Amino acid sequence: MSPSQPPQRPRGVDPQAPPPAAPRAVSWSDPARGAAFQAWLRGIAPAHRLAPDSLRIASADASFRRYLRVDCADPVQHSCIIMDAPPDKENCEPFVKVAQLMAAAGLRVPRILAWDAAQGFMLLDDLGARTMMEVILPQDPYANQPLYLKAVDALIDWQRASRADVLPPYDEALLQRELALFPDWYLAQHRGIAINDKLRSTLDTVFAEIVRRNLATPRVYVHRDFMPRNLMVPEGEDPRLGILDFQDAVYGPVTYDIASLMRDAFLSWDEEFVLDITVRYWQQARSAGLPVDADFGDFYRAVEWMGLQRHLKVAGIFARLTLRDGKPKYLADAPRFIAYIRATASRYRELGPLLRLIDEVEGSQAATGYAFGRV
Repeated sequence: MSPSQPPQRPRGVDPQAPPPAAPRAVSWSDPARGAAFQAWLRGIAPAHRLAPDSLRIASADASFRRYLRVDCADPVQHSCIIMDAPPDKENCEPFVKVAQLMAAAGLRVPRILAWDAAQGFMLLDDLGARTMMEVILPQDPYANQPLYLKAVDALIDWQRASRADVLPPYDEALLQRELALFPDWYLAQHRGIAINDKLRSTLDTVFAEIVRRNLATPRVYVHRDFMPRNLMVPEGEDPRLGILDFQDAVYGPVTYDIASLMRDAFLSWDEEFVLDITVRYWQQARSAGLPVDADFGDFYRAVEWMGLQRHLKVAGIFARLTLRDGKPKYLADAPRFIAYIRATASRYRELGPLLRLIDEVEGSQAATGYAFGRV
């Protein structure tokens, strides 16, 4: 739901860069699904004033979902987005539920205009063509501060709406399953390292401490992928950022989404800027009555431990996307996560074994401590 459009170059993009690619035509690997989609689109087109011939690819993500854009003859809404989510691979019900929760919290999210639950087709209003990621100026952190503060505003509104027993819990089982992706996919599958008893013991000890610390953090609604690629730049009179890719939301640590925002999967900032935005979030969160630590130092340490869990998880996910799902572009960002992991592990004595492991795996030191065997 967040591709670039050719007609205009967004603010922050290098003027020497080539223009965005032309919209891609829509193809179907399953002809029967393609035929079912065309019948569905023709059926809803009159009511929503859609132009089926304008259909094109909008974007895809790391799941089996993809998004299409179609023009519509509406004086306000000039295009709509269609989610194509095969029901045997994707469940759209969490998307619908979380969209309703976010809208009720005052966030700008896509409205669901039509939904064929049985076939996995959904018509949404279009939040625009520019993500926050596309307009960020990486070389000038503080030029991006207004956008990040808009993101903080949205995050505060989302967390203030939190209620227990509404979203799935981010519990010990889920934290451990996510951490397991690192040895299973990054170490064993990507790096080809056999997980021997000594290595397993080291990981079990470190993971137990990561889980313990994160379970001790108070809970709120968690977007779970709150980062510039999933935030849409305001268009028109609405000053709010648009929020996308929220279907995996859970009830979990208050530290998660700010860690996700400031330790991005695709963009790294120096610590000065990370601290600047994080302390501003913390101040607003305290004023809003959210359950953050009274001392910023304590809160920031909790953010680092939460970020560490996410970075280990994502390194594993990116390896899996490449090796299992044939999406190699994600693994190209793995060094960013290894750098995040090293930076946090170097600050805490309890994480010394993890730091040594990472250094050995990545070749920063001789691989002697764990007698690594190749799979």
